Amino acid sequence: NDNAPEVVVSSFSSPLPENTVPGTVVALFTVRDRDSGANGQISCALEDELSFSLRPAYKNYYELVTVSALDREERAQYILRVTAADAGSPALTSTQSFTLDISDVNDNAPVFNQSSYTMYVRENNAPTVFVGAVSAADADVGLNAKVTYSLAPAAAAERPWCSCLSVNSENGHVFVLRPLDYEHLRHTEVTVSASDAGSPPLRANVTVRLLVLDENDNAPVVLYPAQDSSPASSELVPVSAEAGYLITKVVAVDADSAQNSWLSYHLLRATEPGLFAVAAQSGEVRLRRPVTERDAPKQKLVVLVRDNGKPPLSATAALSALLLKDFSDVRLPHGSAAPDEQGGSLTTYLIVSLVIVSLLFLVSAAAFVARKLCRRKELKAAQVLYGAHNSQSGTDHAAAAGTLPRAYCYEISLTTGSGNSEFKFLKPILPSLPPQHCAGGQGPREEQHFPSLPLSTED
Repeated sequence: NDNAPEVVVSSFSSPLPENTVPGTVVALFTVRDRDSGANGQISCALEDELSFSLRPAYKNYYELVTVSALDREERAQYILRVTAADAGSPALTSTQSFTLDISDVNDNAPVFNQSSYTMYVRENNAPTVFVGAVSAADADVGLNAKVTYSLAPAAAAERPWCSCLSVNSENGHVFVLRPLDYEHLRHTEVTVSASDAGSPPLRANVTVRLLVLDENDNAPVVLYPAQDSSPASSELVPVSAEAGYLITKVVAVDADSAQNSWLSYHLLRATEPGLFAVAAQSGEVRLRRPVTERDAPKQKLVVLVRDNGKPPLSATAALSALLLKDFSDVRLPHGSAAPDEQGGSLTTYLIVSLVIVSLLFLVSAAAFVARKLCRRKELKAAQVLYGAHNSQSGTDHAAAAGTLPRAYCYEISLTTGSGNSEFKFLKPILPSLPPQHCAGGQGPREEQHFPSLPLSTED
């Protein structure tokens, strides 16, 4: 037994894909020994490798096959040693080593280093400001491990503000594209996707939560008393009120949050600064001391409302107070004008009314005088029948014209001390009229009444 066994390799496959199924032949080899008898009998063994085994093929041929699935990410290379020994005494052996590389398969998706990300940005930020980065790694190698980042598509109704964020596809840096307003958007969420370059590509998603930090960019707004174009409201204060009497309360709000919305109240100006006090936290306006006779009946105050931001923003509230002896004497609706303003308006209305009445009186007097003058001219132009001769001739003429149905003669009498007179209705004077002019030739007729006609005493 002077010859050791020989191992001759017929084929060997390396590298081997990691997704190789169990039972795949890795190598084919044959063994031989030039000795004879027991010295030429050969046995082969594989050192401790649980994933591979030797399988006899034909006579002295053996196959090196896989037993279980391989994973390149766990072990990328195997060194397999096959030992061939004869049956001589002492036995001779020989060893054949196989170095097997495992090739990568895209069987691993990218993995983010965090389960979720939270980033912060201050409102009124500059466009395209950097707020953070996401990072993902792939256990594969080569193109299978090359990761690119993108924003995963989302329904507009679910995330209407996702367009304000952008992610760099190469390094995962996250940017805010436009200025944000804390009062309109306090937080938003987007989904960032990491994809490898394998075929087919594998991907993973992660949630990025963006929180907007508040800036002191909103001044306080006074709700009460209302600071509009209408006159400032007047608060009624009895002159008998003691110190600490609650006059009113200034109410204001701030759209900011946290300390930027903490408000404090201060008395900025007042007609009598020592008469009033304003609570710094609540905004209550109270009397600091009792009212005296030297205090003006109408007091005006200006209250400053300031927030706690840096720098602080402020607003002012103007209000007035009326010091009254008795509330029953003055009844002012809330928000009405001051007494001096009402008195001025009432005086204006009275003057306008007096002018209108005076004009109407003058117009009426002028119309009355004009009517009297016209009536006087008409009376002067009229002819009045007076006396027997004139009565006879006038009546004859009227009867001849057919305008008087019966011939009558009238006598006119005037009252003393009056410029007007009326007809006195007498019996017809028949003898003075011709028989043919009398109505039907009848005798005396009964007295008839006619409308009165005003006459001048000069006629």
